[in-house]
Amino acid sequence: MGTDTASASKAAMARSAPVHGGDLRAASARFGHALDGWLDLSTGINPHPYPFSTPAMADWHRLPEAEDGLEAAARRYYGTEDLLPLAGTQMAIKLLPRLRRPGRVLLAAPSYAEHAHAWAEAGHRVHSRPAQRIDDAAVAQADVVVLVHPNNPDGYRYALPRLERWRAQLAQRGGWLVVDEAFMDATPEQSMLRPWMPPALIVLRSFGKFFGLAGARVGFACAEPDLLAALADAAGPWAVAGPSRVVARQALDDRVWQRRTRDWLEERSAVTHQLLARHGVRPAVSTPLFHWIPTSQAAQWQTALARRAVWTRRFEQPCALRIGLTANDADHARLEAALTGASTEVEAT
Repeated sequence: MGTDTASASKAAMARSAPVHGGDLRAASARFGHALDGWLDLSTGINPHPYPFSTPAMADWHRLPEAEDGLEAAARRYYGTEDLLPLAGTQMAIKLLPRLRRPGRVLLAAPSYAEHAHAWAEAGHRVHSRPAQRIDDAAVAQADVVVLVHPNNPDGYRYALPRLERWRAQLAQRGGWLVVDEAFMDATPEQSMLRPWMPPALIVLRSFGKFFGLAGARVGFACAEPDLLAALADAAGPWAVAGPSRVVARQALDDRVWQRRTRDWLEERSAVTHQLLARHGVRPAVSTPLFHWIPTSQAAQWQTALARRAVWTRRFEQPCALRIGLTANDADHARLEAALTGASTEVEAT
């Protein structure tokens, strides 16, 4: 491949790369607010991060060490023996497609766009349909099925017996069921995790969402040991930084904080849902970490709120907003004021 062709290919890939929430620098450049002046509700990250103790200087000084307590804490927390720490679930999303020959991959749409991007980039034939329309017939035509549960951004949940039926079907022909449970920590009873992971099932768990520490870049892949070994080999050594391992170990073992946080998230989600509904931005689905609002005026709402330094996530197909949780009463009042002004602006368009 010539230099010009290679450069064009890279440019095309960059253009097709998914866009994510939290892009405040771009929002600041567009709307003129200071970077630290935003109320950022564009992600589904817990606005109350885990209050960890600062890692020791030695954790920064030496290379990370496996079996330093992180794996044990994760096994206790997730209830499975078969897991691998990674630099966020994004690392698994990127690497898993490279561990199989190219085949037919079925995904939900809309969903977390990095999945489709990674499988297509690795040469697989990607097919998508709305989560509600994925059925036995569609699964029967796929080599790999990738689902986000609950789905991001629309919060759709799959019945566990149906997921297990699909896993068994895929296992019979050497396929995979990949279940991304990035938002499952608030409702762990709905997880597909097992004490020992069965054939064909790969569950991804994000540390950053529920614990509010996305910057730590910690995630876990849970699957059969042979598949985890291949994934570990692809990831290479020291996949998770030493200080991040220390912080994650603390958070995963803190049962009191976890129980209190699940209760708080449920309460705050309900309060935010009511506030949005009162101002004509009625969520179709509310989860403990985000709200999904289908509306033909999503662009107008996002712009009107952004003018008031409130940043939300907009989707085009289907046309909708995703809005996260406010952290406290002051942010709640700020959102209410922004919604009051924005609703007048949207009604005038």
